[in-house]
Amino acid sequence: MTLSQVLRTIPPLLLLLSGCNGAEQPQALGTLERDRVLLRATTSEIITAQPKREGSLVEAGELLLQFDTRKQTARVASAQAQWHKAQAYLLRLTNGERPEDIASAQANLERTTAAMVQAEKAYRRIAKLKQQNLVSQSELDQAIASRDQTIAEHDAANEALSKLIVGVRQEDIQQAQAALDAAAAELDLAQQLLEDLSITATRSGRLDSLPFNVGERVPANAVVVAIQADNAAYARVYIPAPAMAKLSIGMQLKVHIDGHDAPLNGTLRWLSREPAFTPYYALNQQDRSRLVYLAEFDLDDSAQSLPTGIPAQVELP
Repeated sequence: MTLSQVLRTIPPLLLLLSGCNGAEQPQALGTLERDRVLLRATTSEIITAQPKREGSLVEAGELLLQFDTRKQTARVASAQAQWHKAQAYLLRLTNGERPEDIASAQANLERTTAAMVQAEKAYRRIAKLKQQNLVSQSELDQAIASRDQTIAEHDAANEALSKLIVGVRQEDIQQAQAALDAAAAELDLAQQLLEDLSITATRSGRLDSLPFNVGERVPANAVVVAIQADNAAYARVYIPAPAMAKLSIGMQLKVHIDGHDAPLNGTLRWLSREPAFTPYYALNQQDRSRLVYLAEFDLDDSAQSLPTGIPAQVELP
C-alpha cells in the first residue's frame, strides 16, 4: 500500500469536513474529553477492601481501595523502636552522667588510692628487709608487682571519674544526633508507605474503573483505580494543516456538540506542534495538506453536564 493510500484510510472524524464545492464552513472534528486520573499501586500487595463501586461519584480524599497493611505496620513499629532507641542514647549523652554514677566513681578512686598507699608501704618494708637478707627475692618481686597493680587500678579509676565529670565529646553527641535523624527519616518513610496502602481519591469525579477485585494480589505500579475528573469537558479535535497558520493560543471559536442545539464557546488552550501522523518532510505537496494536529479547546460552564466521548466539531477561521 502506498503512502497516499495509507493517508486515504484516516477516519473522516480526524480530517477537515468540506463540501464538494469547498464552500462549507471548515471544521475540525474530535470528541469531548475529561481529565482521567490513574492511581497506581506502590507495592505488590493483596486488596482487602473496595468501598466504592464503579460509576459512583467520589470526593477528593475518599477511600477507594485498601491493601493489606500487616507487613508494613510491623515495619513501622520496628522503625519507631529504632527511633526511640536513638533518642534515648542522645539524651544520655546530652544530659550527662547521674550523680549516683559520679559518687560511685569517686568511692572507687578513694578505694584504689588507699590500696596504692598500702601497697607502697608494703613494698618499702620488703625492700628494707631484702637489703638485710631477711626475705627472699621472690617476696620482693611480689611486693613490686602488687604495688604496680594498685597504681594501675588507681590511674584507671581516676580516668573514669574524670570522664564522668567532663562529659562526652562533642563528636559523640553529633554522631548520636545524626543517628537520631536517620531513624526519624526511616520512620517517616515507613509511615508514608503505610499510608500509600490506602488508595484515596486525589480529585473529585466519577469512579471510572477498578481493574482488580478484592483478594487479588496486585503487581507493583499497576493501575488500580481510574477516576474521570468532574471538571468541565473540553474538546479534543484534529486541526488540518492548512488551518494551523490561522490559530493561536487563547483564540475563541464556536464548538458544536452532537445532540446539543446551541454552539458552545471554546478557547484554544493547547495546540500540538507535531503532526499526528507521518512527518511532513516525508510527504509530497498533495499528501502534506492531509496532515492533522491535535488541539484542545476549553468550553464554557454549559459543557459541565455533557457526557464524555461524544463527537464535537470546531468551526475554523
